[in-house]
Amino acid sequence: MITLHDLIRDHLRLWQSGWSMGTFGAIAEFHQDRDEMPVIDDGYTLSRATRRGAVHIDRKRVDQIVPVAYETLSPRPNRWSQAVALCMPDALARRAARPVLTELGPDDDAVRGIDRTGILFDMGLSLPQCDFCIRTSDPKLLAVLRANLGRSLFEPGNDTMHAILAAHPHRVALTNIGRVEVFQKIGGPDTGGVSPAGPHTHVLPKLLKTGRTHSANTPIPAGLMPLASLHPGNPVIGPMGEDTDFDPALHRQFQDLLAAYGQPEFVRLKTAVLAALRHSEKPESFVVPDGRFERGVVRLALRQQARLADLLHDVEFMRQVADWRRVHDQRFEGEDEDDDSPGH
Repeated sequence: MITLHDLIRDHLRLWQSGWSMGTFGAIAEFHQDRDEMPVIDDGYTLSRATRRGAVHIDRKRVDQIVPVAYETLSPRPNRWSQAVALCMPDALARRAARPVLTELGPDDDAVRGIDRTGILFDMGLSLPQCDFCIRTSDPKLLAVLRANLGRSLFEPGNDTMHAILAAHPHRVALTNIGRVEVFQKIGGPDTGGVSPAGPHTHVLPKLLKTGRTHSANTPIPAGLMPLASLHPGNPVIGPMGEDTDFDPALHRQFQDLLAAYGQPEFVRLKTAVLAALRHSEKPESFVVPDGRFERGVVRLALRQQARLADLLHDVEFMRQVADWRRVHDQRFEGEDEDDDSPGH
């Protein structure tokens, strides 16, 4: 089986694969276009940069990473999300969780050399596993930031966030396994209220208030904390969150990752659903284990088989899957589903 180091190296070079670091409510994402040329492509240091953003995974920490592959439900029943969370035990994952704006100094570890004179500021979002930062050399923004050090960006009367939104500094998400850097504009009034295509960030105060390290619908084992996510090409969702025709090759590729890095009990359950369908068992005879994640595994398997049946134009299989979905999926619609294209 391919090593985790080689898996990361290979996916850094795949334009379909995206990367993210952050927490529930504050995230930095790195994406590439099909023909986009990198300005840095270093398989040894596990670094890749384009003119729009960068990602780096610390090769010295790869052996400490616990990968967790998973799939999650979408509010749209023809879709689903998938990812490989790169986790660490809680004690190894935690960072400073600064609650106030803090100057960190020059960004000596920036992926591109040209950015290393920029000054890093931790935004003070109190994130347990990520320092969510901005980086700038703009004298006007530096003056505003330094005048408000030690304050919360959400403090009443603090206009620092307005200055940040107007200046569009680089955003840098730092974790104990690496970083994601975003050079593009911040999604807001200057971008028509949506995130730009490619690398972008989200900071959502309402979600930050929950204090969660990840969505409740993401099945991360107890004792682990996700520091980054690899998002391999999705077989039903395009780069801008649009619906696409079902891509069986991308689907098979992720099922291999799921078999290697998914939680064993969920992999076994999904295998059992597929076996029951192959043997034409009645849906009423299939007993779903108690638990929201277990129910989600069954629903996901059926939604995926529905897309496969449609691709194959297999009318009889379509009917069979539809019967199973009436029993095990459709009556639960609306539960345990996350937005699969926020900001788009």
